[in-house]
Amino acid sequence: MSEAAARPAAHASGEGGPELLTSLDPLLREWLPRQRWFAGKGRPVTGFTLDAVTPLLPRSALLHLLLRAHQPPAEEGPGDCYQLLVGTAQILPPHLAPAAIGHITRGPLAGRTAYDALQDPRQASVLLERLRIPGALGPLRFHRGPGGHVPRGLVPRPLRAEQSNSSVVYGDRLIAKLFRRVLPGTNPDLELPLALAREGCDRVPEPVAWFETYEPNGTAGGETTTLGVLQPYLKGAADGWDLALGHLTKQEDFTAEAHALGRTTAEVHLALARALPTVTYTRAQTEQLAATMTDRLESTAQQVPALLPFVPALRSSFEALAGLAADGRTWRAQRVHGDLHLGQCLREPSGTWKLIDFEGEPSRPLAERRMPHPPHRDIAGMLRSFDYAARSHRPWNPAWSRSCRAAFCTGYAEASGWDPRTDPVLLRAYETDKAIYESLYEARHRPDWLPVPMAALARLAEENTT
Repeated sequence: MSEAAARPAAHASGEGGPELLTSLDPLLREWLPRQRWFAGKGRPVTGFTLDAVTPLLPRSALLHLLLRAHQPPAEEGPGDCYQLLVGTAQILPPHLAPAAIGHITRGPLAGRTAYDALQDPRQASVLLERLRIPGALGPLRFHRGPGGHVPRGLVPRPLRAEQSNSSVVYGDRLIAKLFRRVLPGTNPDLELPLALAREGCDRVPEPVAWFETYEPNGTAGGETTTLGVLQPYLKGAADGWDLALGHLTKQEDFTAEAHALGRTTAEVHLALARALPTVTYTRAQTEQLAATMTDRLESTAQQVPALLPFVPALRSSFEALAGLAADGRTWRAQRVHGDLHLGQCLREPSGTWKLIDFEGEPSRPLAERRMPHPPHRDIAGMLRSFDYAARSHRPWNPAWSRSCRAAFCTGYAEASGWDPRTDPVLLRAYETDKAIYESLYEARHRPDWLPVPMAALARLAEENTT
């Protein structure tokens, strides 16, 4: 028996957890794998376990579910946990047809249609009302930030561009983000903005409210799991990626924006270093980092054959890093954004840049995403993003990328007092590792984009041999 199956489905019994699962199981087996945020694509779902069922409205009109999906080959493990808001209706209105999970034919909800309630503005309003009221609702805990104010009556607008989470904008004033695949612990997308707010850093939107679930662990304390965050909505703000592509299309210079982004990134890094503990990467830690990067290179090359000719030269980047560590070089590590690129940056109409989405790479374990890293990791991510923007435009404009990369580093140096270009070995190692990750992603999901990271890896390999 799996761990999840052996554990009682806490809080589910009040709403007839087993009966509800009987109703939804055949529908969810079809619907869940089709969602973009479902992590187990390519493997069949063999069963579900309900961790919790919480009615947000009476008579099962709106249910909050924490649902574990079991898939081979790890069927004996706990399974991935997903957060769902499920509504039911006798007749689903035409505008909610894309939200349909399916028609229920058995169990206590037979004859009704289940649907993803986050796509229903009427039901999304219920969620906002819950976020207005701190306190407990079954296993759910709702919290308000120090300066949090949640007005009544804001009109919801679900966002359609979904990835690892789902978002609803309320009255163009607030935005709620719900994490679909949830992991025990505090999500960095709540933890880091709260820490930055305490430091008075206004480069990141401050959480207005959030909610979580709490699981006693049999000791003096327990463990919380972040489920969603409510933040200010930056109305009229321009996405950094779209802004960069617009400048490329018009053949306009982007260095002033890149310079400002460098300053913003440095300000956030400095505030994070003040707010949260920093550590020093020892020789052993740095050598382990280099070994992990080397392993990723060799593993990826087996899956992306185009990478094979560059492996020896790219490996030398990681060998150079390990060599510096052996010579006694150390680096300060701190909490960083973890997945920084142009799409995680918003420019307000005033010209001020903000950084968003501190969740990190959702495919990685939460504990790994909360580990400290040298700031070079975020810097390398932005350098790769400028290269991506330039490569995605025709004709390719390598000078545009070079000038943006230089301007970003200059802006970073002006705000931090340290120029990342003066530490080329670690910066190159992180950039190489990022491009290797990109090559595997593109080979699996967007083969037409594979030439973008491959061009960077060819350049990095050449730099290592000259």
